[in-house]
Amino acid sequence: MTPSELTRSLKAEAGRLGFALSGCCAAVSPTGFAPLMDWIDAGYAGEMDYMAKRLDAYQHPRHVMDGAVSVLMLGMNYQTKVPKNRSAGQGRIARYAWGAGDYHDLVHSRLKRLRRFANELTDDGGEQVLARGVVDTAPLLEREFAQLAGLGWAAKNTMLINPQHGSWFFLAALLLNVPLEYDEPFEGFHCGTCTACLNACPTDAFIEAGKLDATKCISYLTIEHRSEIAHPLRSQMEDWVLGCDVCQDVCPWNRKAPLSTEEAFEPLPGHDPLELHALFLLTDDQFRERFRKTPLWRPRRRGILRNAAIAMGNRPDPRNLAALERGLADEDSLVRGASAWAIGKHDFQPSTAMLERQLLTEEDSQVCEEIRLAMSELGATNQHHG
Repeated sequence: MTPSELTRSLKAEAGRLGFALSGCCAAVSPTGFAPLMDWIDAGYAGEMDYMAKRLDAYQHPRHVMDGAVSVLMLGMNYQTKVPKNRSAGQGRIARYAWGAGDYHDLVHSRLKRLRRFANELTDDGGEQVLARGVVDTAPLLEREFAQLAGLGWAAKNTMLINPQHGSWFFLAALLLNVPLEYDEPFEGFHCGTCTACLNACPTDAFIEAGKLDATKCISYLTIEHRSEIAHPLRSQMEDWVLGCDVCQDVCPWNRKAPLSTEEAFEPLPGHDPLELHALFLLTDDQFRERFRKTPLWRPRRRGILRNAAIAMGNRPDPRNLAALERGLADEDSLVRGASAWAIGKHDFQPSTAMLERQLLTEEDSQVCEEIRLAMSELGATNQHHG
């Protein structure tokens, strides 16, 4: 098969496997490697140490697959429905996490099928086609290769935008050891003067257009950040419990983005929105059983409960207090501290008594400080009301 025939066959099979977008480019050294080094050196990666540990691997796709010659970039739509309205005691999770499983598993399974399909082909020199599929966990600058493959441009919110599909799609890549027929790189930057995404970010995480301080991003804070969240950022996290879609929700290019046809991406009952009170009733084993194969497993129970407490603190309601009282007595100090902060935002009669009782037995100094700060805030509020 010629490079052109190989390319047509691979793209057609990718389409049958559910990838709405496909484009090819050469496996080259990305120009984005130097900016990535600067970004990490500036501390914007936060606790994502794995990026620095394998930084050299980002220099060329051959560090992901030995002998890589070409990259087939793919996109799979995941938008399903408009999010429902929420009441107090309910929180938001990003749309990609609404479904029954982890998108990595689904996309990887399709890539495996595409890889097997590729392995059965031979190029015009009789060489077997070897391939490796990756989904945002390998050291590959996917957005840059997607632009080189003609799929879209890197927008001001750092997302890749396709003119027809917006940004509601997962990127994936198939690295191959043979030449393909390469697409023209996507030319142009079509955000224009629009700054909707930059203006809408609840935590002002964008340093400038196209540059994100991950340590302020709600997606990072709710998933990658494993310790206490800084007080100033907590009140800006709104009711997000896992991820954040704000910069995509406001993007004009997403107004006509197509819906996914993948049943696995349809929201599970209780995921849109997420019922927060019930989370505090789950043991570690029960949490594992419910969320083990979903994106909510990545922050683990302690991270999700920390985020849920903050979400309830940002939408005070007396019906939250029973769950937060359980959180205040949780075995994990991270959950206790976040629950104390959230109770401090609930200016209701039982709040101070809950905190006082916990302070009598609390042994963790960080949690004690959270309790004292919460009691001080409640005292100041009551004094103001008086």
